[in-house]
Amino acid sequence: MQIILLSGGSGKRLWPLSNDVRSKQFIKFFKTEDGGHESMVQRMYNGIKRVIPDADITVATGKSQASSLMNQLGESVEICVEPARRDTFPAIALAAAFLKYVKNIDEEEAVVVCPVDPYVEDDYFEAICRIGEAVKENGANITLMGIKPTYPSEKYGYIVPREDGTVESFKEKPDLEGAKALLQKNALWNGGVFGFKLGYMIGKTHEFIDYKDFTDLKARYDSLTKISIDYAVVEKEQNIRVISFGGDWMDVGTWKTLTDVMEEHSVGNVHFDDTCENTHVINEIDVPILAMGLKNVVVAASADGIIVADKNQSSYMKPYVDKIEGPVMYAEKSWGSYRVLDIEDAGMTVKVTLMPGHSMNYHSHERRDEIWTVIEGEGVAIVDGKNREVGIGDTIFLPRGCKHTIKATTLLKVMEVQVGTDIDVKDKIKHEL
Repeated sequence: MQIILLSGGSGKRLWPLSNDVRSKQFIKFFKTEDGGHESMVQRMYNGIKRVIPDADITVATGKSQASSLMNQLGESVEICVEPARRDTFPAIALAAAFLKYVKNIDEEEAVVVCPVDPYVEDDYFEAICRIGEAVKENGANITLMGIKPTYPSEKYGYIVPREDGTVESFKEKPDLEGAKALLQKNALWNGGVFGFKLGYMIGKTHEFIDYKDFTDLKARYDSLTKISIDYAVVEKEQNIRVISFGGDWMDVGTWKTLTDVMEEHSVGNVHFDDTCENTHVINEIDVPILAMGLKNVVVAASADGIIVADKNQSSYMKPYVDKIEGPVMYAEKSWGSYRVLDIEDAGMTVKVTLMPGHSMNYHSHERRDEIWTVIEGEGVAIVDGKNREVGIGDTIFLPRGCKHTIKATTLLKVMEVQVGTDIDVKDKIKHEL
């Protein structure tokens, strides 16, 4: 069975930990058995691997998330990168073409598509397996997973099933009264999970665009209409069935819903007094946070900012966060991560962490000089083609125009001081090494 994980989206619903570069699925909230923490995408990916070990997983994502995915899931993860954002149908169409033309998967193979960011337990992965089996057995062109509602929600679309498991109709996000009426019809939430045979989706893609193979479709990707899989395919399909899922499932899109599923009340350097109640604190910065007398409050601190909010009120933060401007202060890359520590008019200080065996791109800058100081680990710096072994305390001056990179022998941490009056993330020219 092939599984396509949709890892899209960006935004600030979990600001200040999420931003235009770092989507919510990459933030490490959830405690692991070894005492560490994992993100939503790690939890989903690892859960599938554990429960469905023979599943072949491909992650469909945009260019901005590819590095974070490799950082968190490993360089061996299969990633289908969209050249531009075109909503879910183009993303799935491109991933299907990747399976057929790059991985040479047979068109009769069952494919299950699901998002990376719901909070679920192992029974969800078992249900995914049942969707894949149903694709092979029930003769339907599409098999959906419908989530049994726990309350009348205005946030989700609904699937109205018939008694025989076929689909009577779909309803977009209703008002509260409409949601209550749908529950009387045993309607199910549309959880964004659906299965089909690979050849079916290849055929549907050809109905929208004439293309030869994966490379050709990718080259034409910018011309594809932005449209969801629901509108483009699912709601027009007559031969469609739904399988009900009644286990734990939650869309953790706000601080309120996220803290409802967190196993611990704090992450990072956090201290509570005895009077705090139902309060969660997530601390990503290197200073302690002391919470006293707080009730039903969420506190989150990162290099991008700090929020202190009533949990229910935090759902209405968007218009306020939209007014907050500034550069992205933290990002994960395939080679490690960087964190901005200080910004001045003519300079910036950044802490760079590289994983063992990894290196940055070989690159140069036109409008800034850089000074690297190694504060932990060992590595090899390459400047204008010349290698130099570096360790703790070593400093390298990199004038603008010089080509440079650094490769980590061990875990390597470098303080990078950028000097210039026009510092911009776009001031980077990549070179072959």
